[in-house]
Amino acid sequence: MVFSVTHDPNLEAAKADARMQMRAERNLLEPGDAPLRLIENFPLELARHEPVAGYWPVGGEIDGRPLLAALSKAGRKICLPRMESRNGPARFYQWRAGDALRADAFGVPSPPPNPPELSPRLILTPLLAFDRLGHRLGQGGGHYDRIISLYRAHGAVAVGLAYAEQQMDVVPIGAHDAQLDWVITPKEAIRCRVEGLRGRS
Repeated sequence: MVFSVTHDPNLEAAKADARMQMRAERNLLEPGDAPLRLIENFPLELARHEPVAGYWPVGGEIDGRPLLAALSKAGRKICLPRMESRNGPARFYQWRAGDALRADAFGVPSPPPNPPELSPRLILTPLLAFDRLGHRLGQGGGHYDRIISLYRAHGAVAVGLAYAEQQMDVVPIGAHDAQLDWVITPKEAIRCRVEGLRGRS
């Protein structure tokens, strides 16, 4: 999928300010039992979808691996993204706990490109900030915006995982920023795009 991007200096400045603020706030958070609380708040209707795309937490991102383990135990196929180049598309490869990982183009532990490649139907997404409409502030590369837009066209559901403290009143967004269907925090599950889930099983 090709995006034609027009840069808005005011929007980019607002995003840069929000990223700096939210990185600083996230760095102050203590994980505690937050990863286990994600499992408690995860809606059963989402657990029906598979394959499930997770992520390897870096830079203070909330750890979704216990949730992945719970979904795997329930029989769901799990995959993780791999970026072979910084500008290329992410590909998702099947992963089971204990499988060997190796660094991708960003240095993130990822499956090597030899297990089965999967097309996820549930995309667990890291973020810096979110609002209750499902708008997401990421690291700025646009990778997850492209991932969500691509796989949503095939029926995938996008679910942000975050600490409750990462919520903003309004996330600054542009035309190509993908909206989340849900956000799951240690405190609650927030349904953001009701219309996005109609007719899905």
